[in-house]
Amino acid sequence: MKVEIRAGTIVKAEVFAEARKPAYKMLIDFGPDIGEKKCSAQITVHYQPEDLVGRQVMAVTNFPPRQIGPIMSEVLTLGYADENGDIVLAAIDKPVPNGERMM
Repeated sequence: MKVEIRAGTIVKAEVFAEARKPAYKMLIDFGPDIGEKKCSAQITVHYQPEDLVGRQVMAVTNFPPRQIGPIMSEVLTLGYADENGDIVLAAIDKPVPNGERMM
C-alpha cells in the first residue's frame, strides 16, 4: 500500500525529440485531487502519439519526480516488456475515475 498506483487519462502525447532513446512526452490527467502530471515513456514501438490521447493508463504517482533530459517526469507509467523488450502499457479494460487508486 506504500506505492500509489492510480488511473489517469492521457491528454497530450508528443515525440520527445531530446531523449537519448525513442520516447514520448505525455501529460496525464489524474483528476481534481492530483491534477495533470508529466511523464516520459519509451513506448514508441507499439504506440503513436495520436493513439495515446484519451487512453487510460496506470501510473505510480508517489515516486519523487525525476529529471529526464529537459523535462521533469512526475509519474511512472506502468507497462510490461514484450518478447523483444519493447514496452506494452498495462491496461485498464473498463473506464474508471481519473485518480482512482489501485486496490
